[in-house]
Amino acid sequence: MKLRLICVGQKMPDWVSTGYNDYARRMPPELPLELTEIAMAHRGKNPDIPRLMQRESDAILASVAPRDRVIALEVGGRPWSTEKLASQLESWQQDGQDVCFLVGGPDGLADACRQRADQQWSLSPLTLPHPLVRIVLAEQLYRAWSITRNHPYHRA
Repeated sequence: MKLRLICVGQKMPDWVSTGYNDYARRMPPELPLELTEIAMAHRGKNPDIPRLMQRESDAILASVAPRDRVIALEVGGRPWSTEKLASQLESWQQDGQDVCFLVGGPDGLADACRQRADQQWSLSPLTLPHPLVRIVLAEQLYRAWSITRNHPYHRA
């Protein structure tokens, strides 16, 4: 089983890559965390936001396999505690399907991505910078895994 983070946005600052890679490398071989970056549609003067979001959505969904479980990261999604995420992770591992986490661009995810999603998850009611979401998600996935294995990383 693989965990895949599919994000709109490329060419992240070094601190983002360093933070994400630190946690992604900690994941065990049987549960790798992979990153797929989707090019953000260019937003010039007077952009047609719905059309740009649709273009990003098409690219995101092209990266998702038909059998993948899809989790859309949405402000309006359900909030999960770290313990709830650990429980979800165990359930996903028992199912054996790859899990894709979708992170939209500055305008969010298009309806097509939300409709494809099996679940919608809100990391926080705060508005987080999209680059930071990668790090927070990778850390929380590592922490959730550590809970399932009684690893000392998590000290709730």
